[in-house]
Amino acid sequence: MKKAGRKIKGLRWWVVTLIAIATIINYIDRTSLSVLWPEIANDLYPGHTADETKAIYALISIIFVFSYAFGQAIFGKIFDWVGTRMGFVLSIGVWSVATALHAFANGILSFGIFRAILGVSEAGNWPGATKGNAEWFPTKERALAQGIFNSGAAIGGIISIPLIATLSIYFSWKAIFILIGLAGLLWLIPWWILVKAAPKDHPWITDEEREYILTGQKNEDFDGDGVEDQEYNPNTGELLGHKQSWGVILASAAIDPIWWLFVFWIPIYLNEVFAMDVKSMALYGWVPYAGAMIGAYYGGILARNKLKKGWNVDKTRKMVITLGCFVMLPALLAMSNPLGIETAVIDFLNGLGATTMSVTDMQNPGATTAVILMAVILFGFQTAIGNVQTLPSDLFSGKTVGSLAGFSGMAAKLTAAGLTYLVPWLTSGGNYTPAFIIGATLALLTVASVWIFIPKVKPVTKKV
Repeated sequence: MKKAGRKIKGLRWWVVTLIAIATIINYIDRTSLSVLWPEIANDLYPGHTADETKAIYALISIIFVFSYAFGQAIFGKIFDWVGTRMGFVLSIGVWSVATALHAFANGILSFGIFRAILGVSEAGNWPGATKGNAEWFPTKERALAQGIFNSGAAIGGIISIPLIATLSIYFSWKAIFILIGLAGLLWLIPWWILVKAAPKDHPWITDEEREYILTGQKNEDFDGDGVEDQEYNPNTGELLGHKQSWGVILASAAIDPIWWLFVFWIPIYLNEVFAMDVKSMALYGWVPYAGAMIGAYYGGILARNKLKKGWNVDKTRKMVITLGCFVMLPALLAMSNPLGIETAVIDFLNGLGATTMSVTDMQNPGATTAVILMAVILFGFQTAIGNVQTLPSDLFSGKTVGSLAGFSGMAAKLTAAGLTYLVPWLTSGGNYTPAFIIGATLALLTVASVWIFIPKVKPVTKKV
């Protein structure tokens, strides 16, 4: 690390990289329960049926999501009060300790308490990242920065399943929770050293980068200079009085459950439908998150390139969000019958003489197609979500950004909790089709929310 007084070129990219790493750790922490659940269920609930243990897992997950929902509103305010640097220290410090405490859980009550603490504290990562994005990046780079940050979630998903599967060979599920909790505490060291202040006052930022960031935050791509609009910081009542705020909240509430449907249930789905154990999941479970990682970068780069070509923010955000949702839509519907799709593809290839395979020749018939479809879904999700998450900073500024990000995050987690509650009932007997149809409907609602409630993505002005 360079000494104080010296300058670091591209400091904003170091900051967003650290936030992305925090997000990787965040997703390893939260994914660990779903990956380890078959082992935990066998240990703590011997003799229970698959539907019974799935219901227990859903209850614990709902506690997490509800806590996460309220944590986003709480931490949105905390980040506005204490700033990005200290906000992340509080968030990741508490969630790392909570993760380690999972090692001492022995039932629904103890798991519920530790997941509640984890949910509240992990929630700070999202409003914190949104606020950090607004502080450290000009408008034209925010979608790319958000994509880098969101890629951390995808990388965490890619890493977590093979990592935890490997760790399970050498350690018990209890020891694994302790190890991944320690990783978060180690992250605090470089964060505290590097992120000393916001760009305006940071001693290590170059003058050129400071000027580039601050000038680019004036939203010069809108009609007019946008300066007066950027000074508008409404209170909570005024904020919620704007339909644009509700566009962000409703879009977040519609799209987010799609992500959680897969985060919570990919390992359970693979175990129940394809009879995979935790070690077998290492071969398949990471694939959907690879699609998510590509989508996170693609959505950010696509938005940046369109802005560079002269598109305004309104056209860019709406196009990318709509594209992402319409990529998800057919893949979600196709998830109702991955084996049928796999059979049709193989029959087509056999008809061309390209192969003589049959579905029965495959080790896990339908599994390959299922994870590829999930990869497409999460690609579309990440393409869209990075631009949805930049909407608060496109519409408002200052302390209002964290608050709106917190409210929209809370709404998103409440709807995710609702879907999580329904999944054991919707998927009784291993039929996940109803859950995927609901996901497709939510993709359409996301597009409608943005286009109807946000007539134009531009800085909101005070009502007169």
